[in-house]
Amino acid sequence: MAIRIDLTFDCADARVLAAFWKTALGYVDEPPLAPFATREEWLASFGPEEAGDEEDGAWLCDPDGVGPRLSILRVPEPKTAKNRLHIDIRVPGHGTAGERWARIRAEGARLTAAGGSVLVEVDGHHLVMADPEGNGFCVAARAA
Repeated sequence: MAIRIDLTFDCADARVLAAFWKTALGYVDEPPLAPFATREEWLASFGPEEAGDEEDGAWLCDPDGVGPRLSILRVPEPKTAKNRLHIDIRVPGHGTAGERWARIRAEGARLTAAGGSVLVEVDGHHLVMADPEGNGFCVAARAA
């Protein structure tokens, strides 16, 4: 049996980064763990020294339960280097190379409007992008 993984982003602003990745991946806020009705209740269960606040993190999940959960956690240190692991967003659909490239560029435009930025266009193949906090990811066509 395969092991499920979560991906965790360190960040300066969990709300901004969560909003971007919800838009990028179609993810939703993960419901709180039972028996808690809200994230606030869950955080309060840790006690005042450990609880932090709602702005310290965000937890996202694939609404279909297929993709990995994302944990987005505020940390005091700034990002200082290129990430050694990145996400590839794969746009669906077949067609000609030109049609696939048009879909990749359209997805790049959508993610730029959501707060991302295009760093490099590898013409006809993929885009190298960054989320609002500079974490790199790529946009490419889904493999056939």
